[in-house]
Amino acid sequence: MNIIDELKWRDAINQQTDEKGLNDLVDEKKVGLYVGIDPTGDSMHIGHLIPFMILKRFQLAGHRPYIVIGGATGSIGDPSGKKAERKLQTMDVVEDNARKISGQMEKLFGQDGSFKIVNNYDWTSKLSLLDFLRDYGKLFNVNTMLNKEVVASRLEVGISYTEFTYQILQSIDFLHLFEDEDVQVQIGGADQWGNITAGIDLIHKIKGADAKAYGLTIPLMLKADGTKFGKTEGGAVWLDPEKTSPYEFYQFWINQDDRDVVKYLKYFTFLSEDEINDLADKVKTAPEKREAQRRLAEEVTEFVHGKDAVKEAENITKALFSGNVADLTANEIEQGFKNMPSVDVTNEKKNIVEWLVDVTKIEPSRRQAREDVTNGAIRINGEKVQDTDAEINPATHFDGKFVVVRKGKKRYFLARVK
Repeated sequence: MNIIDELKWRDAINQQTDEKGLNDLVDEKKVGLYVGIDPTGDSMHIGHLIPFMILKRFQLAGHRPYIVIGGATGSIGDPSGKKAERKLQTMDVVEDNARKISGQMEKLFGQDGSFKIVNNYDWTSKLSLLDFLRDYGKLFNVNTMLNKEVVASRLEVGISYTEFTYQILQSIDFLHLFEDEDVQVQIGGADQWGNITAGIDLIHKIKGADAKAYGLTIPLMLKADGTKFGKTEGGAVWLDPEKTSPYEFYQFWINQDDRDVVKYLKYFTFLSEDEINDLADKVKTAPEKREAQRRLAEEVTEFVHGKDAVKEAENITKALFSGNVADLTANEIEQGFKNMPSVDVTNEKKNIVEWLVDVTKIEPSRRQAREDVTNGAIRINGEKVQDTDAEINPATHFDGKFVVVRKGKKRYFLARVK
């Protein structure tokens, strides 16, 4: 099957401007395609990842992917999916965000020259106001723009002229890439349909109705319970490991619902149809083993963070399940215990009872501390301690940075050595 047929099998296509034309195009040549992203933050989250998974598939099929960082469009704000005006960011912030997002793209797409990152500020900033109005504004009908869903949805609450012109700027991007880079396809989320079709209309007006320019959107990703994919109780799941650790990232995927996991395997992994069908069967016959979820977590974590991050995440998962934390590294402790109760301590040696009560406040009283220690309810750095005269030395494990306490079977505490 060609790349379009594969995307259909993966349920990754929502709309196409010309299905037959695009199918013929990818069969006859290596096509230039692009996805844009505005640098409104300093990291992508997994919601942003959705269209770039499609772009990556085109790259693996030998096509020419382009990534447009919206240094210009990001400075004015995309009205798509917003009920109110975006807060404008300074150009310094936009530039810093663009630099960080570009670094994340290089991790996803490699540095072998098979893809290209461009910034629309490079060509948009050269336009004068008169050029913008005469060369482009004249070609956009206000009535047509008002009927685009992205604008129509904002008319009741109001939309500024700045955000109203966003679709013109994005259309100029498509025209620029079409003319200068032979890019013929734009890919975007379902909410970008109006912007994509506006770009194709502009190309046809300037280059002629026969110009081969195409658009493809991807479906809105919803979970089986009807809620939006990618959100957790803790907020967004970021690609930046400083915002969402690789362990947390891995856990997000491994905890997916049985009803969603096959859909995500199709969308977020590069496994074959046979491999995914085999995992789908295992979801039905042995759901308790969660093999599909584990494979999903492995594949996506490796794609975003690399093989070492997968190994770390698996080490942490096994250690927390078994209680054998002694062999974890300091970095793995930092990731695995990030959201568990923690307290700051000094590196001073202390009797275990005093340390549990006076230093960490893990135990409410010396009597309770002695009872829990004697009964084997306390583990320090993975080892059961039953001697009430034992001494805690914070410097002995995890590079002297942490002491891990487990009270009972499941309650963990992290002491950070300062």
